[in-house]
Amino acid sequence: MNKERLAAFTDAVLAIIMTVLVLELEKPKVVSWAGLWDIRTSFFAYAVSFFWLGFMWADNHRAFHKIKKVSNATVTWTLIMLFFASFFPYSTNLVAANFDNSTAQVFYGIDIILVSLSNIGISYSLDKVNKYKFKMLFDMSAELVIADLAIKAIGLILALVVFPPAVMYSIFVASAMLVIVDLIESKKKRQEA
Repeated sequence: MNKERLAAFTDAVLAIIMTVLVLELEKPKVVSWAGLWDIRTSFFAYAVSFFWLGFMWADNHRAFHKIKKVSNATVTWTLIMLFFASFFPYSTNLVAANFDNSTAQVFYGIDIILVSLSNIGISYSLDKVNKYKFKMLFDMSAELVIADLAIKAIGLILALVVFPPAVMYSIFVASAMLVIVDLIESKKKRQEA
């Protein structure tokens, strides 16, 4: 399989998942500012899921410019990642409707972590068949990926023990960290050029 076909398939599936996310968004009982405020956790869960998927797509997209070949392992890992990503509308809806429920939050967090681990598998499979050396997660350093996974794991533990919404907040914090680091590194590269 060539890289363009795999990228197009991945783009299409992620676009569908992101579209279904908004279709699953809870409607207010009364259409008013108070009614919208009452479903703020739904908006928060939707925003975290949408931007997390969007940032993941952007990282994958940047990596695909450096890819010359994909292997069967790359295709398999991509299918595994898309399988777990396809749960996002369901897990987002579950957590949005049950924001203070640890089971809903942990299910959502496990889904996010499985997508992240699948992306690491994709990256390793690409590293084996391309001259460009991919890091642990495409171009992210091992330290950054470990920090990302650690923040999510802490959120899972806190959700199980004391504070169910910790999962959503930890994913928000981890995503913000990755975006900030990416912006800083992009600025450095522009200044060096």
